[in-house]
Amino acid sequence: MHDHNQPLYFQLTETILGCCFDVMNELGSGFLESIYKNGLFIAINEKGLSIEVEKRFEVIFRGRKIGLYVADLIIEENVIVELKCCESLVGEHQAQLINYLKVSGVLIGLPVNFGKRKVDIKASSTLYFFCYRPRERSKLRLNEFRRNG
Repeated sequence: MHDHNQPLYFQLTETILGCCFDVMNELGSGFLESIYKNGLFIAINEKGLSIEVEKRFEVIFRGRKIGLYVADLIIEENVIVELKCCESLVGEHQAQLINYLKVSGVLIGLPVNFGKRKVDIKASSTLYFFCYRPRERSKLRLNEFRRNG
């Protein structure tokens, strides 16, 4: 049952973030995105959470398939984790994640950048949890997400 004193999926996203830090602490920096994805798969799986890797979503226009999006990780069918290994997350990465949320119907998206010496989550002003609902887009900075909880 959801604790109404905490934002929806707060505990799940906190667990995911903890796994991200664990992966970076154990592996360190400098690896390819695929290495971090595999490590995160193991860490999340060890927490007993369901996880789908590289799930494909068709983009449909007027009843016809016009494209395909591939989400890095989907945890518990409720959170898309999009992994990057770059200098910093930019608007293009945010737009990509929002499109994943649109086509998948998943409500929460979490971009995670392993491209620096530590996981780029809290410190980055360009990193958000995205909550997508048709006709309504809500962005919460991570520290606002925690503060509201």
